Amino acid sequence: MTHFIKTIATSLCLLAGILLAPQALAEDSYVQAKSTFQQANETQKFFNNAYGYALFPTVGKGGIGIGAAYGKGQVYQGGAYTGDTSLTQVSFGFQLGGQAYSEIIFFKDEAAYKDFTSGSFEFGAQASAVAINIGANAQAGTTGNSAGAGKSAAKAAYINGMAVFTVAKGGLMFEAALAGQSFTFEEK
Repeated sequence: MTHFIKTIATSLCLLAGILLAPQALAEDSYVQAKSTFQQANETQKFFNNAYGYALFPTVGKGGIGIGAAYGKGQVYQGGAYTGDTSLTQVSFGFQLGGQAYSEIIFFKDEAAYKDFTSGSFEFGAQASAVAINIGANAQAGTTGNSAGAGKSAAKAAYINGMAVFTVAKGGLMFEAALAGQSFTFEEK
């Protein structure tokens, strides 16, 4: 039964990604996603000062009770492409729908970069993400996700040497779930 539910959740995630993801060429999607993040006031200082970053142009996410998310990305150090990464997430709890978003993870220093690129990395409970939307903010991590709207955007800071930002691309998802993102890395 558990295998059946996981299969359904993974299928929903893939379907959401297919329906919501733009059909642009892979390189164009990286350039476009990077440009979007560079134009945001919240991330400009991170681009100027970070040791490196991981960029995921499209992460597809979907779920009904059990959810899943998946995305492929590239890792950069000092502006140079150093390898490929993938993001996976499985969540349990109240959730319904699907969405697509872009994500970037900045590394404050060499230690954070090495931690992420060690081959298998997972965010801890304190991990959070700042959603770049006018007047919106969000938290995402192993403790769950929440979002809100207001007059000012959430302030980003490095937590354990990493800062995470997301930009919604499409879809709608209602969620109050425990979730954790895990990553793999393959050097180029």
